[in-house]
Amino acid sequence: MSRAVFLDRDGVLNPLEHRNGRPRAPVSLETFQLYPWAAECVGRLRAAGYVCVVVTNQPEVATGELAPEVLEAIHARLRRETGVDGIYACPHRDEHGCECRKPKPGMLLRAAKEHGIDRSASFLVGDRWRDIGAGEAAGCVTVLVAGSDEPGGNPRYRVNDLRDAVDLIIRGVQQGR
Repeated sequence: MSRAVFLDRDGVLNPLEHRNGRPRAPVSLETFQLYPWAAECVGRLRAAGYVCVVVTNQPEVATGELAPEVLEAIHARLRRETGVDGIYACPHRDEHGCECRKPKPGMLLRAAKEHGIDRSASFLVGDRWRDIGAGEAAGCVTVLVAGSDEPGGNPRYRVNDLRDAVDLIIRGVQQGR
């Protein structure tokens, strides 16, 4: 079984954009920009033996703000520029009651099955309580990245950004977590 780092996308690998006075996920390829350190962080995790899987809620697909083909183009770019091993996206809203929308662990469970991942030896890095809830429900160690004014649930660790999360994860492996 492999170890993995499940990464939320927006706020972890890329900055949010502001629409209508609120931080939101980018809805065009032109506005989607990775943090300058995203590829290096993924590379470090992969070099340390982790499978890197993005798990992202994208309700903008259900609301019509984001076309499915644009989401796929964004994710093709994300794969190409960071080298992540997989991307799982939930296109639903809460009222759809699906099993894939975080805080439910459906995306993590599917990815773990498809990639042979030991969830108990894995981490979830996210910036919202939904991410932390999904990681906890899947049995992962949770790491909350700062930057959101939304409560972050009850993560095992809190860090400033993905760079700090990667340092913590790699250092934790060397020290036996």
